[in-house]
Amino acid sequence: MDAPRPLDDQPIRVVFALLPQSLVLDWAGPAEALRIANQLLVASGRPPRFELVFASPEPTSVSSVGVTLSGLQALPSEWDLPSWVVLVGMPGRTISVDNPPAQALLHWLRGLRLEEGRLELVTICAGTLLAAHAGLVAGRRATTHHHHLDELRDIDARCDVVSNRVFVLDPPLYSSAGVTTGIDLVLHRIAETCGEPLAARVAQTMVVAMRRGPQDPELSPFLAYRNHLHPALHKVQDAVSERPQADWSVPRMADVAHTSPRHLTRLFVEHAGVAPLAYLRRLRLAAAQVALQSGANVTRAAEISGFGSDTQLRRAWRQFGLAGSPSAATPRPS
Repeated sequence: MDAPRPLDDQPIRVVFALLPQSLVLDWAGPAEALRIANQLLVASGRPPRFELVFASPEPTSVSSVGVTLSGLQALPSEWDLPSWVVLVGMPGRTISVDNPPAQALLHWLRGLRLEEGRLELVTICAGTLLAAHAGLVAGRRATTHHHHLDELRDIDARCDVVSNRVFVLDPPLYSSAGVTTGIDLVLHRIAETCGEPLAARVAQTMVVAMRRGPQDPELSPFLAYRNHLHPALHKVQDAVSERPQADWSVPRMADVAHTSPRHLTRLFVEHAGVAPLAYLRRLRLAAAQVALQSGANVTRAAEISGFGSDTQLRRAWRQFGLAGSPSAATPRPS
C-alpha cells in the first residue's frame, strides 16, 4: 500500500564546491553515502537519484592531505534539476577567504537563490563559515565545528548559531558540525528523499553503527538492532524494513535467509538482541509514526504500516513506551 506522500525518483544534482585544502573527509564521506544510495536504488530496480558534481573555481585543487584533484568542473550557472550545493571545511583554527579561489567561490555563492526543494545548501564543518561570508545564513539557524562557533557569530551576527548539535535543519539551509557529522546529515537527507529503509541500508553498508540526528534522538527504528555483521540476518532485516506492511511471519523471514524458523529466531536473539516478530512490530510502529506525521488518521496509519487494526497499533504504541497516543501524533489543522 502506498504511503500518504510517496517518494518520487526525480534526480537531484549534488554539487560539491571545493576550495584548495578542502578537508577530504568532509566531502568524501557524504559523496560515498550518495554513491551507495544510487547503487542500492539501481539494485532494487529504481533509477539512481543523485548526480554527483565536483566543482571548483579552478580545474585542479590540492586537498587537505596533499592529493591533487584534477578535472574539477566549473561552478555551475544553470539549475535545470533540483540541486544541493555542498560546502566543506578547511584545516585551521580560522578560515581565511582572502585569496582568489575563495573570493571567486563567494561571488558565485552570492548569486545563488536558495529555495527549499529546488536549490538547497548543505554545509559541513567550516563550510558554514563560507556560507556566512556569502550572506546565506542571515536570519537562519545553523551550526558548525565547535572550534568555529564564535567565528561564525562574528562573521554574521544575524545567524542564530546553534552549539552542541550534530546538525541543524533550517531549509533550504542544512548545516552540520563537522567531519563525520557530514555523513550523518547526508544520511538524514537520503532518508528524507529516498526513505528511511534505504538510508538504513546505506548506513549499514558504510558500517556506521549509529546515525545521529539534529537533536541526537533515539536511534532510528530502521537502524536499531543492526549493530552486527551477520549477512543472512541483514538480508532479512533489509527485506522487512523495505516492506514492513507485508504479510511477514517467522517462516517467511526464514525463507529469505534460507534457514529454518528456529535457527532464524536464534540468529535474531544472538546478533540483534530482539525476537523476529518484535523487530517487525517496531518497524511497523515506525512506519505508522511516519504516516501519522504525514496526516493519516489512526485507521489509515494502521493499514499502511501492516497492523491489522487500530487496536494492534495502539497496543504496540504502549508496548514500546511511546509518549502520548497515536491519535495525538496526528498533526492538527492550523
